[in-house]
Amino acid sequence: MTAAAPRAVDVHALPAMLTALRLPSIQRHWTMLADRADAEGWPASRFLAALAEVELADRDARRIQRHLQQSELPGGKTLATLDFKALPGVTRARIEALAAGDWVETGANLIAIGNSGAGKSHVLCAIGHALVEAGKRVLYTPTTDIVQRLQAARRDLVLEAALAKLDKFDLIILDDITYAQKDQAESSVLFELIARRYETRSLAIAANQPFSAWNRVFPDQAMTVAAIDRLVHHATILEMNGESFRRRAAARRRSSEPVAAPTASSDNIGVEATDNINDKLREISAE
Repeated sequence: MTAAAPRAVDVHALPAMLTALRLPSIQRHWTMLADRADAEGWPASRFLAALAEVELADRDARRIQRHLQQSELPGGKTLATLDFKALPGVTRARIEALAAGDWVETGANLIAIGNSGAGKSHVLCAIGHALVEAGKRVLYTPTTDIVQRLQAARRDLVLEAALAKLDKFDLIILDDITYAQKDQAESSVLFELIARRYETRSLAIAANQPFSAWNRVFPDQAMTVAAIDRLVHHATILEMNGESFRRRAAARRRSSEPVAAPTASSDNIGVEATDNINDKLREISAE
């Protein structure tokens, strides 16, 4: 019995097929890589591997950009713009080690305590940016904002769903946890968030008051003790009691000293991540 002849492949249909398969990067770059493959005599396996590498690099870039947008991290507060010499009580090595994110893998916490304007939020956000770039899911929020959202969810009888939605984030950064006094209802939902993430998901907290003053956050003494106990059980604590960055900047302005511009940085992680695809193409071309 004679074997059936292979069906002819319609190359002109390739763009439509790649669209149907949701392979936009291959669709954009396959002609260039095909020309290289023909000119240099690549085997089919190398050509296919080059296409797959380009697609994966672009997917990584898109995922990082999407996660950065979802994180709500403020722009500009990155490791590149940190003035380590002005940070009280912390070293570059320690911050860079925290930015590596091993502690997030185990559901540990990070707590920065110190004077207002000492750089606590910048440090936590810089670590958050680095973790997003490394593939982690991060959410930045002022504590009062997330408390209001959780209170509204409780009122609408969907608190459990709201907390479950927050579980997708490897790290939640709670800024200014001691900024304003909270009533019993507010402190209750905040405690539920802390208790739910205990030993499973990480929290990073900025506070301008020592633990001894956290009765402003949790008016109930028992709840205060229970919350602090859960937070510090597996935690790195940064004590940052230095002169305010804002006060120093104001003093420089008053004395007419030029304020140094922030170092050019990776503020836009999405732009850096998008460069991955170009790097991958250059690697392929160099082979």
